[in-house]
Amino acid sequence: MIDLYGVLLVSRGVHAAITGASSLLTLWLLYRMFSRLRRARWVEDTPTSKIRSAAQGLVELVGQLEGGGHAPLHSPLAGRPCLWYRFTVEELQRRGRSTEWRTVERGRSDRPFLLRDETGSCWILPQDAEVHPRLRRRWEGNRRWPLGNKAQTGVLGALLGRRYRYTEEYLQEADLLYALGWFESRGGGRDAIDPHSVARQIISSWKADYPDLLARFDRNRDGQLDQAEWERVRTAAALEAQRQVRSAGELPTVHALAGPPHKGLPFLLSDHHEHDLSRKLRRQSGWSMAGMLLAGGLAGWLWLALL
Repeated sequence: MIDLYGVLLVSRGVHAAITGASSLLTLWLLYRMFSRLRRARWVEDTPTSKIRSAAQGLVELVGQLEGGGHAPLHSPLAGRPCLWYRFTVEELQRRGRSTEWRTVERGRSDRPFLLRDETGSCWILPQDAEVHPRLRRRWEGNRRWPLGNKAQTGVLGALLGRRYRYTEEYLQEADLLYALGWFESRGGGRDAIDPHSVARQIISSWKADYPDLLARFDRNRDGQLDQAEWERVRTAAALEAQRQVRSAGELPTVHALAGPPHKGLPFLLSDHHEHDLSRKLRRQSGWSMAGMLLAGGLAGWLWLALL
């Protein structure tokens, strides 16, 4: 009787765990359904801007990918030249009588690259971006790192019969890039610089090397700066601040697209056409809705069975 009671308790605990897991999955799929749909609406409703005339803030840009003077990156699994990559290494692992692929390595590059249209160029800062690459490759092997930069792992994997699956995605130079994110411009006289604040910073930096400050402004050589000498320090700092402000205004304008500072706004990069990207996001939303209905139905049936 005690054993039967224990079995019933274990069975009920497993039932409750499955019910909770299916409920959480339902909520996650609900969130994913609406987030994918919202991104698709952002893509469809945001007009495309030109870099030279783009407003500061959330904008949509379309242009050609360039390295911006950097040598091409090489993807870590296939050694493929690119401007951005994302990779995953999975190992086939056994669990009792079944097998499953488990992720053992993953990563992505975050080095900036350029988007150029007919009006100018904009630096893309891909960190934290949701990237939808068109180019994707998947293959299998017996090395954890297929290029052989860890040869011992490859030999050991071959002897033990280990299998790995590799996935890499790329953005390549000269491809067309769709970008939706937060646009900001610096230089070209755009930045409002307070010369008084700059002068105070200059004086602080001069004070850090006080012997040099005395050598420059201690006219009577008494080892300290009197009121008149401090006035000359302030005048010299103000002149230097004005020079720095003029120099900053003469710098060329630099545009950059990055993640929005406000939560909930999108940051999307893709070498798909805008309409293809929108269809992809809507398709993901549809699959999420189908999964949500299945998981929700299962969760509801399990909750009723618990009552």
